[in-house]
Amino acid sequence: MLGEFVTRLLVLVLGYAYPAIECFKTVEKKKVEIEELRFWCQYWIVVAFLTVFERIGDTFLSWLPMYDELKLTLLIGLWYPKTKGSDYLYNTLLRPFMSRHETELERKIQELRYRAWDLALFYWQNYTELGQTKFFEMIQYLGGQSSRIKNGNQKSGKNKNWTSTKIERDSRSEYDQSDDYPIPESPSNFKLQQAFFKNRHTKPHK
Repeated sequence: MLGEFVTRLLVLVLGYAYPAIECFKTVEKKKVEIEELRFWCQYWIVVAFLTVFERIGDTFLSWLPMYDELKLTLLIGLWYPKTKGSDYLYNTLLRPFMSRHETELERKIQELRYRAWDLALFYWQNYTELGQTKFFEMIQYLGGQSSRIKNGNQKSGKNKNWTSTKIERDSRSEYDQSDDYPIPESPSNFKLQQAFFKNRHTKPHK
């Protein structure tokens, strides 16, 4: 796994980053050499075609041993000054093929571009409508959830008020029932009543 990651990183650095920097330096020269500029243009044309066919190659050829290492070697060989593989591939294979089928390829590319544009518009319209529908459904769902929460809070408040009222009524009934029981007389009041009746009976009549 680590070897595959390192190889892919080297492909990005040596196959794309370094050639891009060299191409930039060539373009920014005060006196641009046509041959050098032509070389880098050929390199990027070849790389573009290889990138298109790479998707097919990754599907059918990725099982080959050292497949990523072979791609890295090919990319380096395209720009390496001693090999200049891009110049060879361009003049030997790509240029003759494009010269014979340029008109047909351009027509097919135009058709594919129009179809791709129509397909993009179709998906854009469908996904826009779908997004609007889902958005309104989400708004309705959130509104229903908020109303449910509000109704639940109101019911809980009513239950709390009913419970407090019941407790208050029970406490009042208990207090009212306590009036039915006579308050016992204190011992001091009982003694005073006995002394009052005793003096009344013992008082002489005139």
